[in-house]
Amino acid sequence: MWYHRLSYVQRRLWDLLQAGVTSSTLQKTSFRSGFPLSSHCCHTASKSQKCAWQLHEDHFELKYLNTVMRFDYVWLRDHCRSASCYNSKTHQRSLDTASVDLCIKPKAIRLDETTLFFTWPDGHITRYDLDWLVKNSYEGQKQKVIQPRILWNAEIYQQAQVPSVDYHSFLGTKEGLKNFLQNFLLYGIAFVENVPPTQEHTEKLAERISLIRETIYGRMWYFTSDFSRDDTAYTKLALDRHTDTTYFQEPCGIQVFHCLKHDGTGGRTLLVDGFYAAQQVLQKAPEEFELLSKVPLKHEYIENVGECHNHMIGVGPVLNIYPWNKELYLIRYNNYDRGVINTVPYDVAHRWYTAHRTLTIELRRPENEFWVKLKPGKVLFIDNWRILHGRESFTGYRQLCGCYLTRDDVLNTARLLGLQA
Repeated sequence: MWYHRLSYVQRRLWDLLQAGVTSSTLQKTSFRSGFPLSSHCCHTASKSQKCAWQLHEDHFELKYLNTVMRFDYVWLRDHCRSASCYNSKTHQRSLDTASVDLCIKPKAIRLDETTLFFTWPDGHITRYDLDWLVKNSYEGQKQKVIQPRILWNAEIYQQAQVPSVDYHSFLGTKEGLKNFLQNFLLYGIAFVENVPPTQEHTEKLAERISLIRETIYGRMWYFTSDFSRDDTAYTKLALDRHTDTTYFQEPCGIQVFHCLKHDGTGGRTLLVDGFYAAQQVLQKAPEEFELLSKVPLKHEYIENVGECHNHMIGVGPVLNIYPWNKELYLIRYNNYDRGVINTVPYDVAHRWYTAHRTLTIELRRPENEFWVKLKPGKVLFIDNWRILHGRESFTGYRQLCGCYLTRDDVLNTARLLGLQA
């Protein structure tokens, strides 16, 4: 259907293609008027590329670079980048989308080298570079990874020998900052060494890449095992692997840890790549992965200690994926703070428990556990949307400080340095 037309014009087009006619020559042929809009078909050929398109009643179909793409006509009009429709200085749309006829169709289309021109009923012309259409089509996005990552277990991470970044290089050079962010984006954790062991220097470090996210715990938090908050973290007990602030509608994106002092034993930090574990579930039990990405759960934090009175509730599935490419972007896993499961019927709840058990087994595999001893001067950055952290019990006096960072600002800093984020 793409390339079959029993007409003189189509046969003439094939003759031209067989002769190796360039796209510019094809523009000069008069075949367009021989087809109604719903069956319009065009091919181009050159030494470097092939392009073909077909106009259907309700969409435009384009084949280019071995990708078949389909575009709604309103979409094509809405995304026009002409000066009257789009402000190239502010990168914002000027066109009033509500003014576009929902039944709009182009009255003419032509190709000039690698640019498609659409002429609309009112005479307005929209132009699209073919590569731009490939990049921004639904079909193109399905094949694209938003955030490149290296998934790891303990062996993979240790063999990678990911270097830490020096404090002065981190603060004083773009190269140091870029290296740090590259490691962080790929692995979900990164370290800065030789940091003066004070809260002030830790704060300065954090502000290098992001705004500090102020929460119910304050801007910079500083804690010991004094049980000053209604949270197990403020004890000497072991903490199982988890992600933080699952009870926020948008969990905090990045967490910063700096151990300022520890006179005692134990207290190692546990790190587990939640995305690696989720990938194992996807491979072994895809139906359970899907269930974990669809069942919404409530997480809750209730606190009444001293002057701290809070009741936080966040709702979302354990696994969060982009619907168009199925890429995992957030894991929300915290058995301490998970609320009552009352968002699904009993039979779905039982299937969810089975899926949750499968994921938990993967998260608890010893080979997936990476243990690190935090010490004064070594600051750890954790992607709280990906990496689960925990702690072994400890003795003695232990001081930690840290903060949460806004994810948007960290990714913004990375993009400005030329990284894909």
